[in-house]
Amino acid sequence: MTVTAARRAWLTDLPVLLVAVVWGSSYLAAKGVTTGQTVLAVLVLRFAVVLPVLVVTGWRRLRALNGPQLRGAGLLGLILAAIFVLETYGVVHTSATNAGLIISLTMVLTPVAESRLNGTRLPRPFVAAAGLSVLGVVLLTQGAGFSEPSLGDLLMLGAALARTVHVLAMSRMRSVRGADAMSLTTVQLGGAVLVFAVLCAVPGTGATPWAAAAGFGAADWAWLLYLSVFCTLFAFFVQMWAVRRTSPSRVSLLLGTEPVWAAVVGIALAGDRPGPLGLLGVVLILAGTAWGRTAADPAARKAPVRADAPAREDAPVRNDAPVREDAPVRDEAAVREGAPVRNDAPVRDEAAVP
Repeated sequence: MTVTAARRAWLTDLPVLLVAVVWGSSYLAAKGVTTGQTVLAVLVLRFAVVLPVLVVTGWRRLRALNGPQLRGAGLLGLILAAIFVLETYGVVHTSATNAGLIISLTMVLTPVAESRLNGTRLPRPFVAAAGLSVLGVVLLTQGAGFSEPSLGDLLMLGAALARTVHVLAMSRMRSVRGADAMSLTTVQLGGAVLVFAVLCAVPGTGATPWAAAAGFGAADWAWLLYLSVFCTLFAFFVQMWAVRRTSPSRVSLLLGTEPVWAAVVGIALAGDRPGPLGLLGVVLILAGTAWGRTAADPAARKAPVRADAPAREDAPVRNDAPVREDAPVRDEAAVREGAPVRNDAPVRDEAAVP
């Protein structure tokens, strides 16, 4: 690779790596602005900032969606809403480190579920990697001594399962195949916000968006805007931009570092102290998910993509793969989440975005 090509590849990789860092820090941001009584209100406010931008930016393509595509995206939006609710309640009741690492199990759960649906056998290295990740979660959640996992840990595990369902639904729903990724993301987020607003109106579900907003201080608004602007809008548009200039596999590799940054932010900034067993769990989860990503797709590992080969500007982005739910769905590319890009490319849900 020439010096010029290497520089061009680095300039493409850096924004994608920043997305992984932003997603890794999103769990701390969510804890900073959310309480058990404001989860639904914060979700409404967060995406109320995002949706108008997505609608205005992609209005022409949004209008081109047909009936089946709209219904399919609406159904995916219901799953996305479940992911965000589980994630955000989970973050409130556990540490930022635990949240970011447990949700990363989506990278292991998705190939397992897909193999069961397809009736295929997983490679032995992947099974070993999955076992390593599960052991890591056990040690992480039991770092202070073996006891029942916390409510937050269980909710994050539920969010990881919901993300897996979202990824598989996107890849198998014929109605959304070939549809514009940005338009699908917009409809999904719109459907999710509608669910949040309806739940907010149910007595006993916490503060209304207006009441929560009225009680926000400067720090709360800063966290909220960080989640909206960086964890969602910035993440989504960077993925859309990068996947046209490099390969989905390269984007997936970089976004797959999200749990590393979640652990770094949680331990360094949030003051999380997992303990010796918990730290061993962190290492096992990171090693297991990284190993599992490569073991599940040996073909991609054997055929690296040239970083100096520019992608076509008109190359369509596939939407049969996941995007982080918290960031609008990548054309999954998972992804903690939030919203979604392919699973082999990585869209946080969200996302998940939390």
